This record gives sequence, structure tokens and C-alpha cells, in this order.
Amino acid sequence: MTTASPDASSDTGTVLARSHGAVTVLTLSYAARRNALSMPLRAALHTQLEQAMADPECRAVVLTGEGGHFCSGGDISSFGGVTPASGRARMQRVHAIVRLLVRGEKPVIAAVEGHAAGAGLCIAAACDVVVASREAKLSCTFNKIGLFPDLGGAWSIPLRMGLGRAKLLMMTGRVMDAATAAQQGLVDQLAEPGQALTDALAMAQEMCAVSPLSNGMLKSVLARGPMPLEDLLAAEIDAQAVLYGSEDFHEGREAFLAKRRPVFKGR
Repeated sequence: MTTASPDASSDTGTVLARSHGAVTVLTLSYAARRNALSMPLRAALHTQLEQAMADPECRAVVLTGEGGHFCSGGDISSFGGVTPASGRARMQRVHAIVRLLVRGEKPVIAAVEGHAAGAGLCIAAACDVVVASREAKLSCTFNKIGLFPDLGGAWSIPLRMGLGRAKLLMMTGRVMDAATAAQQGLVDQLAEPGQALTDALAMAQEMCAVSPLSNGMLKSVLARGPMPLEDLLAAEIDAQAVLYGSEDFHEGREAFLAKRRPVFKGR
């Protein structure tokens, strides 16, 4: 079953949600503008992500775009009349999307076809894994309209590529092909044209087969970004102590000893 967010419409962009077993696929749907992130579409994306993270039947999320493109970035036609004060409020509202992608307990995979530009690239980079078509094009072009990378791009892109390569990409505004992006860490897996969603779904199903508690703990620690070794070791102790008391750990141990497939319940 496919559902559209009530926060937006086909005229201003919406986000479609459908379930594939334990995987929720969220599709940016504003094909007339290559899925540009209008403010209504951003609100719809936040709503659908929030619902997916809260859904006990959902164990992984795949984020993709409609019409052969992932996302062309912000809807520049909506920027008229933006002031410093309204721009600050505008950014504060959409940062909830980044926090859900990075800090949400469930893995999120971006399935990229066509263009992932500007804010579209920043959203993809904030996902746990990026699967991109070999024909995809990725760019961070905020400086071409006199703006700063938003949606956490100045944090997530350097984490993926390294600081030097990220500076080069962001300061030139150049367009990067998918093969180069994969070589430099911006893309994690290449797909044949038209197959990014299929491959992302297969990867998401793999993630659904392991303990959701383990993945959730892993995401919460990695979301802090690079940290000193001692801080990481302390976080490791905290996470492991909680998991030792979980049903999933006991199920995993029993299944391993019995040489059977575990059935994890996320508790």
C-alpha cells in the first residue's frame, strides 16, 4: 500500500510511503521539478521519516526519488522574500530531517538515480548508506547561488570523503559522476542504471535480518562523529551492557549454538 503525506500535494511536492515487508520506502514526489525540496515537501519528508522511525513493523528505510532523479536540491522559486530572520527559522525547521536521518534508530539507505544536487546531495550524504546508479550525478552547488551547504552537508560530506575532497567538491560546485563519487567515499555502492532502488531494497532486507537493537545502538554512537578512543570505548561499554540484557542477545546466542537462523524482536 502506498500513502502520501498529508503535509503536501502533487502541486508542491509530496512524499509517498509504501512497505516492502519490514522496509519502508519513502519516495520524494515532485517530478516536475526533479523532486526539488519545496517547504511543503520538506515538511512531508519530516512527517514520513518520523512515522517510519516510530513504526514497530519498520526495521529499515529506503529513501528515493520519482521520475528518474533523486533530488535537484532546494526549490529556488520559493526563496523570494527570504530575510535573515525568516531564513534562520526556515533552516531550524528542516534540521529535524537531518536529525532523524542521522540519529534515528533505523538504518536509512539512499537510492540515487539521476541528479542529487545541493540539498538533495546533503540528504543522501546524511543517510547511512548511499546506493547510486552508475549514471547518477552528484553536486554541492550552494555557492553558485550564494548560499552555505544546508541540511548538515558541511558535516556529513567531509565524514564520507575526507576534509580535503569535501572542500574541493563544495568550494568548486563541480558535478561529480557516480564512479568518482564511489572511489572517494561519497557513494557506497554502484548500481546499474534504473536498479538503485532494487539494490537498496536488497541491502535493506539484509539489515532487517540482524538485531534492530544492535543497529540502533551502533547508529547512536556513530552519530556523534569521530571521537577520542577513550570516549568510544566508554560508549562501547554502555551499549554492550544494555545489549547483554536484551532478548535479542539471548536469541542470537541460542540460535548460534543451535545453528539456526535467529528471530530478532527488537527488545
